[in-house]
Amino acid sequence: MRIYRDVDEFRGVDIPVVTVGTFDGVHLGHQKIINRLKESAREIGGQTVVITFEPHPRSVIYADSWNLKLINSPAKKIELLEKTGIDHLVILPFTKEFAGMTSFEFIRNILADKIKMNRIVVGFDHHFGKDRLGNHRSLRSFGEDLGFEVEEVAPLYVDGVAVSSSKIRTALNEGNIRLANRYLGYTYSIQGKVIPGFRVGREMGFPTANIEVDDSLKLITASGVYACRIQWQGREFLGMGNIGNRPTFNRKDHTIEVHIFDFNHEIYGDLLVIGWVDRIRDEIKFSDPEALRRQLEHDRLNVVQILHNSN
Repeated sequence: MRIYRDVDEFRGVDIPVVTVGTFDGVHLGHQKIINRLKESAREIGGQTVVITFEPHPRSVIYADSWNLKLINSPAKKIELLEKTGIDHLVILPFTKEFAGMTSFEFIRNILADKIKMNRIVVGFDHHFGKDRLGNHRSLRSFGEDLGFEVEEVAPLYVDGVAVSSSKIRTALNEGNIRLANRYLGYTYSIQGKVIPGFRVGREMGFPTANIEVDDSLKLITASGVYACRIQWQGREFLGMGNIGNRPTFNRKDHTIEVHIFDFNHEIYGDLLVIGWVDRIRDEIKFSDPEALRRQLEHDRLNVVQILHNSN
């Protein structure tokens, strides 16, 4: 996959077949569009081109952008898009000036004149341009004038629900990690550096790695205790994670920590990737640390069973 951060660098590509979107999540619905993009390109001997934006358009356009959280970091999105097997990725800088382009100006100036697209493949609810006024009808009209074809891809349904980034965000905010993972088509994960903690877990026989997430816009799933798979230096380990404020110890700060099973390495400063597989319970305030320790013993058994069954 070739990556372009300046549309003027995009040239010499034969028969570009294009799709456009923010692709936060690169979820099953996005994957359906990209699969059709690849099929369409093969039919006419073309090359696949995915066009996306950075930063997320909502962070530029809307007043409530302060609370915007993303399913994936920009780097993770690129990694996931590369795994789909596309040929070209164009990342357009999204500014207030860019947001002011009308739908026709965007199609003519960017996709027709610079990308020189032959065909565009978009999802069923695709809107674009200033005030999101562009849609399938306008795309087809533009295509007649500018000489490109338009394909619309129907939504992908899971248990009767059309998969979307907003539904995934809702599931994550509610701690329904299993549903979020079903919609994503892969395990939701976070990446962060291991930082020093208060070592109370170690005193109970459950040492934890405290995680500082490397992207401030990353959406963190709801508080609770989770079954996790942890990547460290190319190796995978099983463990259980906690998100919350550790009420048994009267802490107020919101933390992410993970206890890695059968692990005895010094990892302060190292990067971990934590895959959140299932949520097993709420975060609870126990009467004392010993009561918490007994619960953690039970949690461990539960998590091992869940992770064994999830292989």
